[in-house]
Amino acid sequence: MACLAESAKRSALRLQRRGSALSRALALSRVGQLRARGHLQRKQPSVRPRRPGRKGGGIMELKKDINAVSIDMLLIVHSEKRRAAQGTLSDQQANPSSLLQRRGGFQGVGNGVRRWQKLEGNDFHGTQLTVEVHPRDAMPQLLKKFSLAKRLQGDKNGNTRPRQPGGKDAHAYPWDRSSLKSMSLDLQQFEKLDIYASQVTAKSGLDELVSDLLQEAHTDLERVRAIWIWICHHIEYDIAAAQEKDRQAFKPTDILRTQKTNCDGYAGLFERMCRLAGVQCMTVPGYSKGFGYQTGHSFSGEFDHAWNAVYLEGRWHLVDSTWGSGLVDTITSKFTFLYNEFYFLTHPALFIEDHFPDNKNWQLLKPPQSLRQFENNMHHKSEFYNKGMLSAHPETSMIRTVNGKATVTIESCAPTLFMFMLNGKQEHGLLSLRKNGMKLEVYPPTMGTHKLQIFAKGNSDIYSSVLEYTLKCNYVDMGVQLPAELHQPVGPSWFSEQMGIMKPSHPDPIIHTSDGRCSISFSVEEGINVLASLHGDDGPITEETQRRYIFQLHREKQTELKVQLPHAGKFALKIFVKKRQEPGNYIFVFNYLICCANTKVNWPMFPESFGNWGQDNELLEPLSGVLPANRNVPFKLKLHGIAKVLVKGQDTWPLTLNHEGYWEGSCSTAGCQEVYVMVLENANHNFYSYILKYKVNAQ
Repeated sequence: MACLAESAKRSALRLQRRGSALSRALALSRVGQLRARGHLQRKQPSVRPRRPGRKGGGIMELKKDINAVSIDMLLIVHSEKRRAAQGTLSDQQANPSSLLQRRGGFQGVGNGVRRWQKLEGNDFHGTQLTVEVHPRDAMPQLLKKFSLAKRLQGDKNGNTRPRQPGGKDAHAYPWDRSSLKSMSLDLQQFEKLDIYASQVTAKSGLDELVSDLLQEAHTDLERVRAIWIWICHHIEYDIAAAQEKDRQAFKPTDILRTQKTNCDGYAGLFERMCRLAGVQCMTVPGYSKGFGYQTGHSFSGEFDHAWNAVYLEGRWHLVDSTWGSGLVDTITSKFTFLYNEFYFLTHPALFIEDHFPDNKNWQLLKPPQSLRQFENNMHHKSEFYNKGMLSAHPETSMIRTVNGKATVTIESCAPTLFMFMLNGKQEHGLLSLRKNGMKLEVYPPTMGTHKLQIFAKGNSDIYSSVLEYTLKCNYVDMGVQLPAELHQPVGPSWFSEQMGIMKPSHPDPIIHTSDGRCSISFSVEEGINVLASLHGDDGPITEETQRRYIFQLHREKQTELKVQLPHAGKFALKIFVKKRQEPGNYIFVFNYLICCANTKVNWPMFPESFGNWGQDNELLEPLSGVLPANRNVPFKLKLHGIAKVLVKGQDTWPLTLNHEGYWEGSCSTAGCQEVYVMVLENANHNFYSYILKYKVNAQ
C-alpha cells in the first residue's frame, strides 16, 4: 500500500510540474505581448477572455480552473498565393477584424452573420478555437458545456456550424421533368400550415415569432415551410434600400419593425429564423437574372443577390424568399406581394437558370456550370415552369432569322393559351396552338435587333411572361406582310373545340385562294352562335362592311362561311362565339389568314342580312349584294317556319315553295336602287319582315 501511495504521489507531482511548466510558458508569452504593447503591470489580475474581432485579437489568455487550462484564440488561414500578393502580418498588435475589413472581405447580412464578398480565390477564413489542457482523468470543460452550446448555437443534431455541400449533394443534370422541387413534396399537405403561418403576427421579438410559427410545425420540413410562408407574406422588398449601398445591411429587429428589407435582409432573416428553429441554414451570395436583367447581360463585380440553402433529410436544398414574396414592376418600380411557390426547394437544374452562387458547390449540380454558361443559357422565367412549360426551342436567348423568318416552339404538359409581342406589339407573327404547346412564326418588319416576348395564360386569367428572345434580322421578306388586325391564335385548335367549334374543313391556319373565294365549314355545338368578320389593310372600313364579305349559312349543326375577297392581298378572318342563353358580347376564338395573289379579283359584298334571318336559313342565289340594273334576277333560298316570301323592288314579286323546300322566283331591277326579301311568318297576319337587302347598280 505504501508503494501504491508513493507511486500516486510521484504521478501527481509530475502532473503538477507539467502544468506549472505550461503555465510559466503561457505566462511568459503573455508578459512578452504586454511588454510589446506597453501595458505590462506588476500584478497580473485574472483577465476575462476577449472575443475575436475586438482590439487585442490573437492574444492567448489563461482561464484558471482546477482541472483545466483553456486557451481562446482567433485563427486566420490564408494561402501562400494571397500571402505573397498582400504580404504577411508582422505586427502582433494588428486587429484581425480590421484586417478583413480593409480587404473588403465581408458585408452584413441582416442577422449579424457575415459573408465573404467576391474575392479571387476566396482562400482565407477566420474562426475561433478553444484548446483545453487537462489531467487525464478530469472531465473536459468543453464536454461540460456541450449541451448548452448545442441548445444556444447548434441545431437539433448538435452541429454548431452548418456543413458545406459535398459530392453527395450534387443532383444529376439535366432536370428530368418529374418535379420542380429538389425533394418529393405534396403541397396539399401544407394547406393548413400555410394558412396558419401566413396569419401569425410578429408581436415582439424574433424568438417569440419563431416559437409561434412552430406551434403547427412538427418536422424540419414543416418548420422551414412555416418560416418561408411567413416571410413571403409579411416582408416587403425595400426598393429604396436596394439602391443605396449604405442601407444594405439589416438587423432582424429592424426588419420586423419596418416589415421591409432587401435581398440580403430576406436571406439573413430566413437564416436566423431557421437557426432558431433548429434547422441548418446558410446564406448564399451570387449573381441573379432578376429585376432589371436584360437578355445577354454579362456579370462582374459585386454580387447583386442573396438567397438561402437549408439542410433537410440529409441534403441541401435551395430557397429564395425575396423572389417568393412578390415582384417589382419594371415601369413603376413598385413592389407587389405576389406569392411564388417556384422558389421554395427549387430543383437545382432550374434554380441555376437565374441564380449563380459565389461558390460553385452551392449550385448542387453535377457538373457545375461556369459563369459564361450562366450568362449565355436561355432564361426560362419561373412562370415558364409554374404554368406547365417543359421545354422551348431554340434553347438560346439570341436567335437569327432565316430568310426573314424566326420560329419558336414550346412544349407544355397541358393545353395552354399563349400570346406574343414583337417590340411591344402583337404584330408580324403567326401563333398556332397545339395540344401540348404552341408554334410561333415571326416576320420582323425591319432589319436589326428586335425584342420578342412570349406570354402564357395557364389556369389563371392573367397572361404572364415566360420567355424573352433577342431577335437578329438581316433580311426582310417584303412579300410577307401580315394584316395588323391578325390576332392570335391563328387556326383552329383545342381551344376552338373547347368553345364549341369542331371538325373544321380547314385545319391549317393559312388558306390560299386563286379566285378570291373560299368556303369554310365546321360543326357547332347546340346553343352556340357564331359571328365572323373580314379584316384587311386597305384603310378603315365599318364593322358592317367587314361582315358583308362573309355570308353565313347553317345546316342543322353545321355552319358554313362563304368568303369573297374585295381585292387581292392578305386578310384576317376573325371568328367569334357566344352562348345564346347567356348575356354579354361575343368572344374571340381564332382567325384564319386568307391569301390571294390574283390582282384581277374584285368581288362585291354579300347582301345585308337582318335579325330575322334565321340560323338555319340558306341562300343559294343571288349571293352578290349588288344586282345589275334592268335585269330579271332569279332568287332561290331555303327558309324555315315561313308562311309567305316576296321580293320587293319597283314592284313586288312573290316566291313559291318547291318540293325540295326552296323558295324560288325572280324579280326585275328596273327603276329601283334597292331590292328587299321579305317574309310573313304567320299566315293569319299581314306584317312582313325584312330579312335581306340588295343594292342595284346605277344605270
